[in-house]
Amino acid sequence: MTDTMLGQAVVYLAAALFCVPIARRLGMGSVLGYLLAGILIGPFCLGFVGREGEDIMHFAEFGVVMMLFLIGLELEPAHFWRMRTTILGLGSLQLALTTCALTAGLLLLGLDWRGALAAGLALAMSSTAIVLQSLKEKGLGNSHAGLSSFAVLLFQDIAVIPILALLPFLAIQAGGGAVHGDAPSLLDGLPVWMKAGSVLFAVVAVVVMGRSIVVPFLRIVTKASVRELSVAAALLIIVAIAYLMELVGLSPALGAFLAGVLLANSEFRHELESDIEPFKGLLLGLFFIAVGASINFRLLTDKPATIISLVLAVILVKAVVLVVAGRLFRLSFDQNSIFAIGLSQVGEFAFVLFAFIDRLGIIGRDWTDTLMAVTAISMTMTPLLLLANERLVLPRFGTREREEQEADLIDTEHPVIIAGFSSFGSTLGRFLRANGVEATILDNDSDQVDLLRRMGFKVFYGDATRLDILRSAGADSARVLFIAIDSPATVNKLVATARKHFPHLKVMARAGTNLDAHELLDLGVRDIYRDFLDTSVRAGVDVLASLGYRRYGATRAGQDFIRYDESAMHHLAPHRHDESSYISTAREQIRLQEQLLAGDRTANHTHHDHAWDTSTPVTAAEGETQP
Repeated sequence: MTDTMLGQAVVYLAAALFCVPIARRLGMGSVLGYLLAGILIGPFCLGFVGREGEDIMHFAEFGVVMMLFLIGLELEPAHFWRMRTTILGLGSLQLALTTCALTAGLLLLGLDWRGALAAGLALAMSSTAIVLQSLKEKGLGNSHAGLSSFAVLLFQDIAVIPILALLPFLAIQAGGGAVHGDAPSLLDGLPVWMKAGSVLFAVVAVVVMGRSIVVPFLRIVTKASVRELSVAAALLIIVAIAYLMELVGLSPALGAFLAGVLLANSEFRHELESDIEPFKGLLLGLFFIAVGASINFRLLTDKPATIISLVLAVILVKAVVLVVAGRLFRLSFDQNSIFAIGLSQVGEFAFVLFAFIDRLGIIGRDWTDTLMAVTAISMTMTPLLLLANERLVLPRFGTREREEQEADLIDTEHPVIIAGFSSFGSTLGRFLRANGVEATILDNDSDQVDLLRRMGFKVFYGDATRLDILRSAGADSARVLFIAIDSPATVNKLVATARKHFPHLKVMARAGTNLDAHELLDLGVRDIYRDFLDTSVRAGVDVLASLGYRRYGATRAGQDFIRYDESAMHHLAPHRHDESSYISTAREQIRLQEQLLAGDRTANHTHHDHAWDTSTPVTAAEGETQP
């Protein structure tokens, strides 16, 4: 029965439904449940599926592909730019230090420097799937440890591309380069240096095609207004790019990652996430089951001391490096412990790299099998280590988890919806209420909601980016949606959802920085309120008044400044991705703004100013009074 696809599907699903609820009930998390399910049905336990090992990884291939596509979708260039210091600094530090330490250890174990370096690079990877899923389940995704983990994992995902390009050169030095395996490649028989060049060319070609072909193709498909066609088109793009990567000898999963990156900054990003999200858990579960089933227990029984020692050594080395890196980036002790333990395993990309290393003949098959077993076992241990950290470390050092809370039942509808009710949103809400305008208030911070309710505000707990929450809040009949959420990524997602499903809503949004404002302009928002602008200008008005300027004239100058600055923001937005053009345009806008303000100062507004106050006005020259 299990020789057929349907038979294997039944076994996989049944094992997941049996093991995962038990693991969750025992507090171990779903990831460990999936891994245990894979071990249970794998070739070295019950033997229901994948007796030869290869069937399992083929069955899991699409799960890995889709997982990396979703990761690529999250790699929005603007988000990358905001986190650039953490991603490039912490990520590169972790990868460099870990690779050096593991390479040195493998040299001591007898590998030559080429094999040790190749294996060290592979072992330095951490599991994006396990870490992000585990942190999400524990409510730690937005903690300092969670954000730092995401930055390191993102850097590792990107670093795989140059690592894959580097390996053929190591194969040349090692006398390898004869790629063997079942997967056909257009590059078979070519010199290794040409293979490496072809790999880089394929990556560049995918990027170019994405800009000129993929997005226009999706626009044409969406005009048919058939949702299934849009999903099918997205899947076609993913599979086609993955197949192209396979033809040039790269992992299909890497191609899917590139496909996700190509669509991350398109108008289809949020729709794709919404369509694929229901399948994400099952696909990741399939991957984890495959990892559990792929553990070579025969190798473990043949040389248990070697395997266990290597697993513990790799985890210890990576944890120590991560602790050092975390301290350099000023993570607190409790956050650093989560960060170090969470990333101490070897990741799924190691399977890709070791397969490529084996095909290139950089290290022997025995070493490859051993290190792949180390990879799988370390991944299996990670949920246990995180569980131990949660039970033993977190309670002692004060890190608290916040349990997921169900969204409130919204029983009111008002013409205004305010999403986000921190200091900015609460001030706006109080002002509207003082003027007789009621608003439906949504916030996703349960602690903030409880506090505001005790203060007398009627606030609903819920994620405003969810379509069902917006409908419950009365978005179909409301007139204004004001977004006062702190997270720029969440703001952009909510804007896209609102403009797509509620085009009648007037969307107004808060922006923390000029870059955030530029992104909102790209999304079609015209009513943008930057945190710093009005307060800074009001302070400037008070300074002028303190120096003797008439209050009316100073206020008028402040209003003119805001108007000119808003105009400059619109002019700068198209240039933000070109630094030299942005700086040049900014300098020109500043010069123009100063000229306009200088012209306003020379105009005679004195007879109007007397309506405000009768103090003697001064000019820009200190102490020089106006008549």
